[in-house]
Amino acid sequence: MIDSRVSEDGSAVRRRRECQSCGERWTTYERRDVPRLFVRKRGGKLQPFDREKLLDSLRKACNKRPVTERQLEEAGDRIERALRDGLDEEVGSSQIGELVMIELRDLDKVAYIRYASVYKDFREVDAFVEEIESLENGHPRVGETASEAGASASAPAALWSKQTTHSGEGL
Repeated sequence: MIDSRVSEDGSAVRRRRECQSCGERWTTYERRDVPRLFVRKRGGKLQPFDREKLLDSLRKACNKRPVTERQLEEAGDRIERALRDGLDEEVGSSQIGELVMIELRDLDKVAYIRYASVYKDFREVDAFVEEIESLENGHPRVGETASEAGASASAPAALWSKQTTHSGEGL
């Protein structure tokens, strides 16, 4: 092991390792074992929460955009923390989608539109135009109350009550 440090929010230990034989280096993240979280899909199917699936969706939306892997990991951390802070063992896939959209809106607006087009199932060009106009005209920001933002009552409270910063503080 070359280096070991605790993440900024204290939720993981990051370790840099090196193979003694070939000198190859890699990074591992160690997280405490937390209770399982399940996702209720739109069709009613229940499946375990998969952090890698979440990160893959963020990566797809941010493909060829000026967003670093670290920024994506931090966004994934905030989303997962908000879901787990809700104290429910089961969350709806729509809750995850809303959290992803908030993170992407703050991270990269083009990535946000990419994700929103799939998540909201845009069928016409007008849907893109409306979403872009909504984004430009002060779409609700993180930190607003659920009633101010028109959020569903099922959204995690942490989503609406904390400010997002990409320095590891807040949501």
